[in-house]
Amino acid sequence: MSKDRPVKILQYGEGNFLRGFVDYMIDIANEEEVFNGKIVIVKPISYGSLVNFHKQEYRYRVSLRGLENGKPKITDRIIRSISGALCSYEDYEDYMSYARLESLRFIVSNTTEAGIVYDDTDCYENRPPKSFPGKLTKLLYERYTHFKGDKDKGLIILPCELIENNGKVLKECVFKLANKWSLDMGFVEWIKECCIFCNTLVDRIITGYPHDEAEEFLNRTGYQDKLIVCGELFGLWVIESESDISDEFPLDKAGLPVIFTKDVKPYRERKVRILNGAHTSVAAVSYLAGNDTIKETMDDELTKKFMLDTIFNEIIPGLTLPREESEDFAVKVIERFENPFIKHSLLSISLNSVSKWRARCLPSFKDYYKANGQLPPCLTFSLAALISLYRGKLHNEDTLVAYRDGIEYKIMDDEQVMRFFDGSADRDDKELVGEFLKSEGFFGEDMTKYPGLVDIITDYLVKIRKYGIRSALKEIGA
Repeated sequence: MSKDRPVKILQYGEGNFLRGFVDYMIDIANEEEVFNGKIVIVKPISYGSLVNFHKQEYRYRVSLRGLENGKPKITDRIIRSISGALCSYEDYEDYMSYARLESLRFIVSNTTEAGIVYDDTDCYENRPPKSFPGKLTKLLYERYTHFKGDKDKGLIILPCELIENNGKVLKECVFKLANKWSLDMGFVEWIKECCIFCNTLVDRIITGYPHDEAEEFLNRTGYQDKLIVCGELFGLWVIESESDISDEFPLDKAGLPVIFTKDVKPYRERKVRILNGAHTSVAAVSYLAGNDTIKETMDDELTKKFMLDTIFNEIIPGLTLPREESEDFAVKVIERFENPFIKHSLLSISLNSVSKWRARCLPSFKDYYKANGQLPPCLTFSLAALISLYRGKLHNEDTLVAYRDGIEYKIMDDEQVMRFFDGSADRDDKELVGEFLKSEGFFGEDMTKYPGLVDIITDYLVKIRKYGIRSALKEIGA
């Protein structure tokens, strides 16, 4: 039976990640008696349903699966850390009442990378404001006014959105909205003095509801759980804050993978460049080589070697953390990629590949070039593969349609990227490469400044088209 605990956390977002990561950790911390608090989920958008949460009394199963010391391991847990779920629109008054709750101390969010954005059209009078920063600002102002500026009633904000300096960016949005809405200047000072906005880094692959295994779970448990969340065993939560919050949020004391630090940047750089950079650099290569998932990529000797060469020869040498630490992390990443339980689609990984390559791969590309005076072979090839993958025709204004071995596949990216590649299958290779690399909108700089890059990528494109990507891969020694 679930212990009666005070609500300490208001969570913006009901998606798979938060439920398989944050809510899972809070559940363990409660069980280990190092934390004593429950979570209320707030659905920050108007569409979607919380019916299954209410039907299941906010309980669900998290199943984490992976390899431990090379052997398969599965761990299941029934989550009891949630005490309620409501919609910020349909249940507006109930939602706002949590601003006045004495026990409330933390805000957690995952509203996607697009969620932490300042919207100058947002209105305080809306019930609620439409943006996540708007909702948070109004909630904080309600708390400030209700408790008459009590300095002990500030909150700790832990955004989990995957953007750099997520806490800092969110705080700046709150300040901008407070100014736009002409809120009490005492409120701004209260935010500065009494609320802690943490920069965070979160890392766990969550695959969500196990559609392929739903019947197996039903047979094993004897009941239907429509909220099951599946993911990998690995997890990491790095929390940076100006003030030490580890005593109030002592999840690490429960043996959970939580690190409190004054600088999240080295951890973020390592994760983004190694894990995300490996994903992005290999996705187009492996898909065009005939694979559909990361697991298939790791089972394919040719594509696996390409990934390993990229990580160890071109990414790790440019990282801030000591090489030994980075290599240890890389070994864990490789084990995660080989997880037999995770079916991570390469086409899903390739979503928005152009902006991902810029954020995840370009820094390693530049560091390698600076250190060696020459182009990194694998990262350069990954750009050629990305162009090859995107050579299609625009369909319904929101999708590029292309073909692998005569079978249609679809690519999604922002409008500017898709319009650029519309009809590119028929364009001259060198002209296409030159225009693509020259676009500062795609890369933040003119990539044609790197000597030989246009010619090398053009040569790769020709070979990929004529002989196939597997043949072209062998030429770079992958």
